[in-house]
Amino acid sequence: MTLTQLRHLVAIVDCGLNISLAAERVHATQPGLSKHLRHLEEELGFPMFNRRGRNLESLTHVGGRVLESARMILAEVDSIRSVVATMHGVTRTMLRIATTHTQARFALPATIGALSQRFPNLSVHLQPTADALLLDVLDSDGADIAIVSTSGGPPKTNGLALPAYRWHRVALVPREHAFAQLTRPLTLAELAGVPLISYDSSLKADSSLRQIFETAGLHPQIAMTAGDADLIKTYVHAGMGVGILAEMALQPSDAEHLRALPADHLFPTCTTWIVLRRESPLREQALEFVAQFAPHLDRGQVGQALTSGVNFDGQWPATPYWHQPGSASAQVVPFPARGSQR
Repeated sequence: MTLTQLRHLVAIVDCGLNISLAAERVHATQPGLSKHLRHLEEELGFPMFNRRGRNLESLTHVGGRVLESARMILAEVDSIRSVVATMHGVTRTMLRIATTHTQARFALPATIGALSQRFPNLSVHLQPTADALLLDVLDSDGADIAIVSTSGGPPKTNGLALPAYRWHRVALVPREHAFAQLTRPLTLAELAGVPLISYDSSLKADSSLRQIFETAGLHPQIAMTAGDADLIKTYVHAGMGVGILAEMALQPSDAEHLRALPADHLFPTCTTWIVLRRESPLREQALEFVAQFAPHLDRGQVGQALTSGVNFDGQWPATPYWHQPGSASAQVVPFPARGSQR
């Protein structure tokens, strides 16, 4: 058994059981990563994953136990390296953030930049992760912070969930599309009559997008899904269908070929949450992250909630709506500035 095998096992889980993404993350080839996994399973005498054909479906019970130990071992290795680095005077601390592509690409850059200025020796590791696996990664000590979005109440987690901002979905079409010529709001029936392109989570039975259509007695035509908002925009531009995506993903340059139509009258408002792992040693860095990303939250109250283990659900200030100065969403959808109240 080698550290490389353990790192590859952890990478596979953190990448949503996607071998290709895991190989890219650890800078290995897909065949090489699969070979290491096979050798690990042969040495231990147990499969780490339940499989369907060549696809990994889920961790086995033994795989889950091995994963827990692997994370602990790798954390200890990192600790040893930190000790050695301290002796050389080049200590760096790593903050691990599990998040979706949309948050990483469009919402987090300013916060990460400010955090790096505040803590020059801090290394931030962004872990693009599928929606459904974000909390699992956090709860299994695979991250210090998770950025999660819901269309209902707080996410169910052992960590501390803090409301960061609220946002809407928009319908995205090519500028020449018939919907782009409408002078009235889109209807749900119109969207149900065209191919749709949205996030991977829309394939889930409990997807809020899918449930809205089904409650109205309609069946959405999901023509394509992606975890990457830029891919959704690319295939909308190619004429594959109408995109349903988060307003944060809109950029001024999109207006050259695409038009975003308000859909907040059709779909529920979503909330993005910061979820902190309570036992993370990076308390000050986590609190600074919250202060930058959700400045409406009181730092002292957040620190108290972390220490006491009590969630202040319902006691946080009103959650502001998303708005970035100069963003395309500000130009297309008339939302109040971030930090204002509706």
